[in-house]
Amino acid sequence: MKEITILSGKGGTGKTSITAALASVAKNTVFCDNDVDASDLHLILKPEILERNTFHSGWKATINNQKCTACDLCTDYCRFDAIRKTKTGSLYIDPFKCEGCRLCERICPEKAISSLRNDNNVWYVSSTRFGHLVHARMAPGEENSGKLVTAIRKRARVIASETGADFILNDGPPGIGCPTISSLTGTNFVLLVIEPSRSALHDAARLTELVSSFSISSGAVINKYTINETLALETEKYLRINNIPLLARIPFDKSIVEAMIQGKSIIEFNPGSGIAGSIEKLWKKLISLN
Repeated sequence: MKEITILSGKGGTGKTSITAALASVAKNTVFCDNDVDASDLHLILKPEILERNTFHSGWKATINNQKCTACDLCTDYCRFDAIRKTKTGSLYIDPFKCEGCRLCERICPEKAISSLRNDNNVWYVSSTRFGHLVHARMAPGEENSGKLVTAIRKRARVIASETGADFILNDGPPGIGCPTISSLTGTNFVLLVIEPSRSALHDAARLTELVSSFSISSGAVINKYTINETLALETEKYLRINNIPLLARIPFDKSIVEAMIQGKSIIEFNPGSGIAGSIEKLWKKLISLN
C-alpha cells in the first residue's frame, strides 16, 4: 500500500477539486481529508457516516469559587493574563486567553481550580461512492490539529490494511504548519498543486523546502494554467531547477466550478472533457511513480 499526499503552499489552488477528480478514477483506494481545520472533500464525495469519534484537544481551566479564597496566587503566576476578578471580587478564567498550561491548577493551595479536555472536535469513518473516507470536523479556535491529522491518517492505514487497498490518497492542508507536517510524516509521495500566481509560487517554494527536508519524492501539477501563462512558464522553470517532475498542466475551466456546485467531480460532470483526460493521465503517472 502506497500513500500519496496532495498539498499546496496556499489555499484556493484547486487541491480538493483535483483530489476529488482523482478519487473518481482511482481504484482500490482509501481517502483521507487531512485539512481538518477547513475540511471540504466531503462536499463532493457526499459520505455516509459509519463511525463517529470524539477527538480531545487542549485543556481549559475553571475556578470553583466556593473553594477559592482569592489569594491571587494564580493571578500572579498566569503569564497569559487569563485570570480576572469580577466586580464582587471573585476570580474567573477567561476561556479565550487560557492556554491550558494547567499551572494555576497545580499551584492553587485550595485545590479550587480544575481543568477539562476540550471535546468539540469529531472525526469520522465514512463510505462514499468511491470508497472509504476518513475525515474530521475541528471546532473554530481549537488546537492540536496536527495530532488530529495523525489520528485520522492512522485510521486510514488500518482501513487500507483491512481492505487490501493499493493506495491512500490524502487531501492535505495548505501552508507549511503543523497539519502539513503531520500530513507529510510517513507518506510515500507528495503531489504539489500550484496555480500560476506570484503568491502561489512563493508559497510553493516554502512547501518544496519542507518536503525536501523529509526526503520525500514529489511531483507537481500546475492548475488553472491558462489564467497567467507567463507565470505558468516561470513556475515550470522553478520546477525544472528543483528537479520536480511536472505531471500535468490543467487549464482554467468554469465547468470545474459547475461540477462542484452539483457535488460532482469533473470526471463525473464532463467525462469527455480535456480536463477529465488530463486527470486520468495524471493518475496513471502517479501509479507508475509509486
